[in-house]
Amino acid sequence: MKFSFTEDQRLLAETVGEVLDKACPPEAVRAAAGRGRPGPAWRALADVGLLGAHIAEEHGGLGLTPLDTVLAYEETGWYAVPGPLVETAVAAPALMPAEQLEGIAAGAVTVSVRGAYTPYLPDADLADVLVAGTTVAARGEVALTPHESVDATRPLFTDDLDAGAAAALGPEAGTAFGGAFDAAALMTAAQLVGLGRRLREEAVGYAGQRRQFGKVIGSFQALKHQLADVAIALEFAAPLVHRAAYALTHGAPTASRDVSAARTAASAAAHRAARTALQVHGAIGYTDELDLRLWLNRVWALRSAWGDDGLHRARLRAALLDDPSGPRTVRLP
Repeated sequence: MKFSFTEDQRLLAETVGEVLDKACPPEAVRAAAGRGRPGPAWRALADVGLLGAHIAEEHGGLGLTPLDTVLAYEETGWYAVPGPLVETAVAAPALMPAEQLEGIAAGAVTVSVRGAYTPYLPDADLADVLVAGTTVAARGEVALTPHESVDATRPLFTDDLDAGAAAALGPEAGTAFGGAFDAAALMTAAQLVGLGRRLREEAVGYAGQRRQFGKVIGSFQALKHQLADVAIALEFAAPLVHRAAYALTHGAPTASRDVSAARTAASAAAHRAARTALQVHGAIGYTDELDLRLWLNRVWALRSAWGDDGLHRARLRAALLDDPSGPRTVRLP
């Protein structure tokens, strides 16, 4: 398959990158750890239309496809945008009642979502609406229990939605959740690619400054090889993410398989970038004072978001091996 992104698709990504460069510097991400509402990046993304990109125009959105927005989500990974972005802007439009969609597009309604694959609602303290499988409730109607998270800007909570007062999303919610899962897993993969690229840049920059044995460490052959491996892993993962976006947009029968392949590759590439960046920086890379920690933590947090590596490898294995006649769409466990 050969395709190239359109000028409009690239322009959306460039616009998102430009607004986040101003609205989401590292200090804004760091401040999100003690926040009560999403920061300025949330308003900026609403203003450029990304929060409503997957919402139909009649509900205040842009009516765009995953292929239209996948590059923009790579930018949100580069800047480690805090808040339940994928849950609100990607998963929720496929799950929420139509009357709530305009509020999502305007940035006035935030949503936290969990499926059967995880007990946790991310960023539930920021969400106006909580969705667990096929049930939905306002945050004030649900008892939330906080849990330790590797990323302080992405706290995790368990809930009593199954036992508390909650409305059913309808008989079609199971099918809708499957589509929402694939779209959200894809955009999480795009964010991991963006995060990996940011970590690679940080590592390359620091390797040109740090000195050992009278030389900058970037001149050491072994380190050059490690950084080259990171670049190769990211450049191999990105086309898989773009292919999955194409498959979802065009309703390909291999879409779920392609999403899991992309998610697995992006997770591995971002993990390699995080590990290498930490090695390049040495002990200082472990400190909270260094901005590097923001991207490291986000990689580690997102590797288990919208299905961990084990789940996506299982879906990929089933698609490739269970049906000898060809790949198929695999249901969530």
